[in-house]
Amino acid sequence: MMSGPLSPYRLNKARELYNLFNILNSFSYALLAGNIITIYAMRLNASSTVIGMLSALVYWAYFFTPLGKGLVKRFPIVKVFAFAWLVRVICMIPLIFAPFAAAAGRNGTALLLMTVSVFGFHFWRGVGTIGNNPLLNALASGPDRGGYITLIQVINNGVSMSSSFALALVLGRNPPLILYSVIMTIGIVTGIFGAYLLSKLPEPEAADEKETVGFFGAAKEALAQSSFKRFLLIFLAVNFASALARAFVVVYSREVFFQGDGMVSLYTVFGGLGAFTMGLITKFLVDRIGAKPLYVTCTIAGLVSLLPALFLFPAMMESPAQVMLFLTSVHFLISFAFLGAEGLAQTYFFGLIPAKQMLNMGILYYLVFGISGGGGAFLGGLFLDLLSRLGFTVFLSYKILFGLLVLMLCWVLYMQRKMVSLGALSLRGALEVMFSFRDLRAITILDKLEKTCDAQEEEELLEALHSAPSHLAKKGLLDRTKSPRLAVRTESLRALGSLQTLSEKEGRILEDDIANNPYTTAYISARILGGHGFFSAIPLLRAKLKSGDYMLAGECMIALAHLNDADSIPEIEKIIHKSKNPRLKIMGVTALGIFAATESLPALLELLRAEDPPPYLRDEVVLALAGILDIENQFYPVLVRYLEHPELGPALAQDEAEAACEFYAAARQKQGAKKQREGMSLQAARSLQAAAGAFMKDAKGAHLSRWILQLKLDGDPAFIQMVLSEAALDNDLVPHERLRLLICQWASYQLRVLARAL
Repeated sequence: MMSGPLSPYRLNKARELYNLFNILNSFSYALLAGNIITIYAMRLNASSTVIGMLSALVYWAYFFTPLGKGLVKRFPIVKVFAFAWLVRVICMIPLIFAPFAAAAGRNGTALLLMTVSVFGFHFWRGVGTIGNNPLLNALASGPDRGGYITLIQVINNGVSMSSSFALALVLGRNPPLILYSVIMTIGIVTGIFGAYLLSKLPEPEAADEKETVGFFGAAKEALAQSSFKRFLLIFLAVNFASALARAFVVVYSREVFFQGDGMVSLYTVFGGLGAFTMGLITKFLVDRIGAKPLYVTCTIAGLVSLLPALFLFPAMMESPAQVMLFLTSVHFLISFAFLGAEGLAQTYFFGLIPAKQMLNMGILYYLVFGISGGGGAFLGGLFLDLLSRLGFTVFLSYKILFGLLVLMLCWVLYMQRKMVSLGALSLRGALEVMFSFRDLRAITILDKLEKTCDAQEEEELLEALHSAPSHLAKKGLLDRTKSPRLAVRTESLRALGSLQTLSEKEGRILEDDIANNPYTTAYISARILGGHGFFSAIPLLRAKLKSGDYMLAGECMIALAHLNDADSIPEIEKIIHKSKNPRLKIMGVTALGIFAATESLPALLELLRAEDPPPYLRDEVVLALAGILDIENQFYPVLVRYLEHPELGPALAQDEAEAACEFYAAARQKQGAKKQREGMSLQAARSLQAAAGAFMKDAKGAHLSRWILQLKLDGDPAFIQMVLSEAALDNDLVPHERLRLLICQWASYQLRVLARAL
């Protein structure tokens, strides 16, 4: 046995071999033990009870799994698996001679040969199945666990579908029985070669040698957990419905709609297509949204798949084409839902059970699988024969049967609400992902990202994730924040920052990045923490305000502003006055604008007193002032127009003043004669136009300063009033035309506020 997990290279080689084994195994199974056995038995005039028993053997095989456990105590598990797989196909040799017995008029002997062969096949299949879960669990290690498990199901379903299609072409409507012998022979030869490939696979990692708990002890321990007990009940019910529906939908097609062997086999092709389609969907989604919501979705689909057979009547379908379309849809939906549910149950089981209990719990899993599946197939046959003896028509018997299954699945859906999520999304969240183009695109990008080995392509894919943000990308992005390439780490963090929500765990990772990666990606992490409201990061962000990494210090200032950490304002003001770095000054000014604290007005105005401040710094200061004055939305388009055409400065200020005066005049007119004395007089209001014109054209602010002081304001607005009235007279500030434009804009805005208050 291996002492540890396989290396990536050996794991890939083992997976390639296991995939090839599954191709041959699925082909052999389709020819030896699939729906062909049901079709073959019907040709031999078997009763529903016999057909049900033969279908039940598929599941009763798992009762013999404990015998396999006894063998693996003495022999390597893969060798036991391969030996059992070899013997099971050899057991099918007697079935080759069944057509000769039937040709001699001995149908009973032919059915006996069939029963003995099928029993031997499934007996040894049950013994060998002990190796399936440990082997698949070892090969499915890694982040693509669910995806690889589903890939195996896709391979099996794809080969099964192709084999069923080939059988449909070969069998036709009423083939000679000898043709079944040829088909069985091909299945046996293929199965022998598949068993040989299986024997070449590496042994899975040995279980803990100190683990002494036996099967019954482990089962008792597991069943004491309500989550596992609930899963087994749900698994039992779903598998019961699955086995019954999939076994008798074939008989339903033949007995109710009188379809021939070839047509029935063709319908199984569409059943395989349904399972194959569900496998592709599951492989694409299971590692992103989890097994539980997909399991619930399959149960809903299973319920829906039975409704057509429950409510439609043969009389509604007047033509063979309608019958064919109906049966094709039923076979497709039943396999789509129930085979999908079986695969997802296994994925959920692997996530629910600790690795050290996999062998014992795998036996319990297969026993429940056998009890439920065998019970469904066998009891379904007995139930149909009972209804037939009671005088019910075949058609009505199937309606009753499918109606009971619908009721059972309704109960299952109720129980599934309480299943442990195992980190999966809720059903609602999963459905949102399934119907979200953005999330589906993100999953596609993530799949490509996991497969790429090209650094340039990796950067491009991360950029694409930034453009199509999805919470499903979190894990992949966090993994790439540890990349040795700076560009990859940078793009990963940018994409992470574009997501709407981040958890506390992700916040701690970003804090570590700030602490450990200055001058590289720390500033991006600081930006994300502030933008996503991580208040726990405030102490760290404060500490990094004095960092030598000016980008980090600047982003910390802005992050603290987004987190509304008012205690950091004095330190930020100190930094922007002392620093000689224009970028750091601009980021500090931006932060003060976000804080919108009126106490910062003098500090910002002080920056304009400096000798020849850079143009972009002047713009940022004025915009920050506009943010504090609460007129940024009104001022920004005016500033942009001014920067395009500076000569329009006076006109822009006067236009705003004139529009505000007209607005005020209209409000005064609506006020009524009795209230005309309230507020500012119309003449005083209109004097704003002249004051703004003089201030903008000649930089004379005395008139505007007096006009501002006559406003009756309280609290913060009164403080702003005082600061701006003084600024209009300050010889160091008046030369800044941007500031003059801002003061005029604020005065016009206050006149509008006054008009609304009338």
